[in-house]
Amino acid sequence: MGKTENLRLTLACWDYDRTRAIMENRVQFDGIDLTYLNLIVEETFFRQMRHHEFEVSEISFSSYLVSMFHPDPPLIGIPVFPSRSFRHSGIYLNADAGIREPKDLIGKRIGCAEYQLTANVWIRGILNDEYGVTPSSFTTVIGGLEETGRVEKAALSLPAEITIERIGPTQTLSAMLESGEIDALFSPRAPSSFSRGTGKVRRLFENTHAAEREYFERTRIFPIMHLVAIRRDVYEKHRWVAQALYKGFIEAQRMAYEDLHQTAALKVMLPWLIQHLADTEKLMGKDFWPYGYQPNVEAITRLLRYHHEQGLSKRQLKAEEIFAPETLESYRI
Repeated sequence: MGKTENLRLTLACWDYDRTRAIMENRVQFDGIDLTYLNLIVEETFFRQMRHHEFEVSEISFSSYLVSMFHPDPPLIGIPVFPSRSFRHSGIYLNADAGIREPKDLIGKRIGCAEYQLTANVWIRGILNDEYGVTPSSFTTVIGGLEETGRVEKAALSLPAEITIERIGPTQTLSAMLESGEIDALFSPRAPSSFSRGTGKVRRLFENTHAAEREYFERTRIFPIMHLVAIRRDVYEKHRWVAQALYKGFIEAQRMAYEDLHQTAALKVMLPWLIQHLADTEKLMGKDFWPYGYQPNVEAITRLLRYHHEQGLSKRQLKAEEIFAPETLESYRI
């Protein structure tokens, strides 16, 4: 009998500690030979949403949800979350805009590189839930953060009460924030006008760690930004790949967890890594970055509600309908 050939797939994903074992071929996937393309997230998302270039990819959670409403949805997700982040730190202000607390955002002009970015969905949802700042209470200004010509990766049809403006062909949001042409900015990336430290741009929540810790202690929500998705034509032809990929990502994450606990020689360039890890585990548990469906139902359901409330989903999806069904449960021995 001849040797059985593995299925050859290409994964587009950034270089994370939790996926590095995959990139270095230290994880074996059942029946799969995986080529890892180490691409920054903006490139991966643009190429996958526009051209569906990769059999498997990291993808913006929000973009994935938008794609589910296409007549022929191109992707199907698995409950692997390579990117999670608290987003109180992603609200930037012009220092002279007169904004001292969240409610002062009402009536302002607020930049967003893209309306449907997952980080922006979380920020708007948190501002609405926690502070009564609704998405329709300010003007959203869309455009490139640092470069001109950026457009939404996914076509949107937003409710009439959402006011959208688009910046000019030579403008960038970072420069407009610094000059005061916009009052605030929601962004997962720090704008260069903030990073330069001139004092003209500051954060709304100056003690972001305290704000984000308090949010988690109260809600137990660790916001999810990205998931892993399989191109649907590949999944429909080889349904088993969903579980094979899920198992491999779990193994790579297990290795990353182990690396964080090494004390003989620190593998991460944080001087007080061990104390930071102990503090994190005390607050969030040993599995503080959980994969899988069940541990994440509450966070996912909240994002699905925000997505619908902000006009990005035609109906509020249910958590169980957005993943390959093979990954919703596991065998027991």
